[in-house]
Amino acid sequence: MDEAVAQLRHLRVSPDKVRLVINQIRGQRVDQALLMLTYSKKQVAGAVKKTLLSAIANAENNLGLDVDTLVVSKAFVDQAGMLKRISPQSRGRAVRILKRLSHVTVGVSPKA
Repeated sequence: MDEAVAQLRHLRVSPDKVRLVINQIRGQRVDQALLMLTYSKKQVAGAVKKTLLSAIANAENNLGLDVDTLVVSKAFVDQAGMLKRISPQSRGRAVRILKRLSHVTVGVSPKA
C-alpha cells in the first residue's frame, strides 16, 4: 500500500509531551487531524502540524494520492539525543540536567 512519510528530527521537546499530541491524531482523517492540531492548546502541536502537512504534500506530489482520502496511518515519537547541562548546587556540588530531544514520524495513506 502507498504510504507517504515525513520526519521531524531533533525537536527540542520531551517525547512524553509530544506523545500526548500524537496519540490524538493517530488513525484520524487528515482534515480532522489538522483541525485538532490547529486548535490544540499544546505548544508542540504546531511542530506536529508542520510534519503532517509535509507528509500530505509528499503523498500528493510524490505518490499522486488524493488528499481527500488520506488517513494518518502511523504517527510515533522516538527519543533523540539529550542535551546535558549542569546546575550548581549547595556545598560545591553539581546536578546534571538532561534536556530531551524527539524524533517525530508521521505517515499518511489512503483510506482502505
